[in-house]
Amino acid sequence: ADSERGDLSTGGAGPADGRVSRRAALGLAGAGAASVALARPAIAQTTIEWKMASAWPADLPGPGGSAQRVCDLIETMSGGRMRVRLFPANELVPPEQVFDAVASGTAQMGHSSAAYWQGRLPASVFFTAIPFGLLPHEHVTWIEQAGGQAIWDKLYEPFAVRPFMAGNSGAQMGGWFMRPIETPADLSGLKIRMTGLGGEVMRRLGATPVSLSPGELVGGLASGLIDAAEFLGPADDRALGFQSVTKLCYAPGFQEPNGVTEALVNVIAFDGLPDDLQAIVSAACRAETLGSMAEAKWRNAEALNLLTSEDGVDVRPYPQEVITALRATTGDVLSSFDRDGPERDVFRSYFRCMNTLRPWAQSSVEWYLRAR
Repeated sequence: ADSERGDLSTGGAGPADGRVSRRAALGLAGAGAASVALARPAIAQTTIEWKMASAWPADLPGPGGSAQRVCDLIETMSGGRMRVRLFPANELVPPEQVFDAVASGTAQMGHSSAAYWQGRLPASVFFTAIPFGLLPHEHVTWIEQAGGQAIWDKLYEPFAVRPFMAGNSGAQMGGWFMRPIETPADLSGLKIRMTGLGGEVMRRLGATPVSLSPGELVGGLASGLIDAAEFLGPADDRALGFQSVTKLCYAPGFQEPNGVTEALVNVIAFDGLPDDLQAIVSAACRAETLGSMAEAKWRNAEALNLLTSEDGVDVRPYPQEVITALRATTGDVLSSFDRDGPERDVFRSYFRCMNTLRPWAQSSVEWYLRAR
């Protein structure tokens, strides 16, 4: 022991009597702590990995980009603790099976349009858009302030699926036509690609809705298979090339004034997350809703300018007589939802919100736009 103390002293660690100086003691304590830290096995940080089944092709502007950005945001906001791998349409499941994939746990998340589930859940279409319904910012108000989220949750609850707004492609064009529409009678016999409730409105006015995929629309117009078609807003319509076969486009997009996309989350998987990661999933979806609304507004404004200034497209309003007929028929179509069950709950919640917003929308937006 004495020799060891002497070694310490001769090494300059302390005085000759073997006592260690305060400075040396602190240094040894630090070295000891460091050696203990190095010796302790590292605690691995578990990364939670989810799958997202998307209804969109990977390269589809708008909704396709929204799905990827939600995944990216979750990983970034969680500091890498959670990663969501995107599977575009048909890589994991076809678009029409995204809901079932999330419900069964095949994928913990999905990205789609609520209108896709109209066959099994007729009222789901309200959470995408309905003819003459809420605009994008009004829809957000319904979901976040007027009870819409609770109604939406209840609609999907039997399937153990939780919905979130997670994108918005904005308002749509009214449609591309091969011949003018002057009166409601001009709709009779018209073969038109218009999906959802808008297609049913057209059918009741004498038109024939035709189901075609987006990639078939321009060719269908050129060949005479259809006489008219609607798809999305100016940016996506121009990218498809409608302007190459017709120069006549009508507005407004009465059939879909809003384009909400949804994130679907398996309830068991979501409830198994810690509170902060649950908040991150919700916040990522909310952020994408806001960001995509801005993106859609800008892309469509730029594209509309190009359609009219460079492509020679005549964008004209539907004649008032046609609008009146479309709106009246829409009322007849929507009245079928005012029955017992979840359809009635959704219907009444939606229109309670819209009727509350209407006077303020008129005085704050409609009158302002006229003034501007």
